[in-house]
Amino acid sequence: MFTGIIEGLGTIAEIRSSGQGKRLLIDADFPLDQTKIGDSVAVSGVCVTVIIIAGKRFEIDISPETLAKTTFGKAKIGDRVNLERALRLSDRIDGHLVSGHVDGIGIIKDKKTTGNAIVIPISIPESFSRYMIRKGSVAVDGISLTINNCGRNGFDVSIIPHTSKLTTMGIKKTGDHVNIETDMIGKYIENFIAEKPANNINKETGQSPVDMQLLAKTGFI
Repeated sequence: MFTGIIEGLGTIAEIRSSGQGKRLLIDADFPLDQTKIGDSVAVSGVCVTVIIIAGKRFEIDISPETLAKTTFGKAKIGDRVNLERALRLSDRIDGHLVSGHVDGIGIIKDKKTTGNAIVIPISIPESFSRYMIRKGSVAVDGISLTINNCGRNGFDVSIIPHTSKLTTMGIKKTGDHVNIETDMIGKYIENFIAEKPANNINKETGQSPVDMQLLAKTGFI
């Protein structure tokens, strides 16, 4: 689990084939103290496992599924990536709960300076929009951001100077692809209320025993 608060940047130093997947060597810009083999790291929003580590360098395996659903499918040597190590239970959650399980890819449509911020509209598949609300949270390349406005095919976010300086959003260009993870709360709620037979449905009447009369009787209304 992550928070979307990026610790620093890294650079893809090497890409090798690994069956139908890939193995990446990444140079971090900061010391990886207390990081060990088997630990989870979010690399531009993708939760991966450290398999080799030496100083500031570490290697990760990317599965075919991840290559298909994230920007790693088009990754190149020299690409800069956002890095965040896994959340400790004692840490403050300054962003929002981010799983590192990317839903898919968005495309940066523009970058406009407004005051001290950069407003970035991002296009997304229409299926993602159901999990987005105005002033809600979204992870873009692993960065926890607030949604300014959203529609059926996109949303926009504001990037403050601090975020622009410390993450890849400062160097992304119009047309670049980014990893998108929508807020997990919406996805869980959708799953809970999906059309599935409820355990408490009366098999004879097809009705739930929870009605207005019961709620009044039990003091809920």
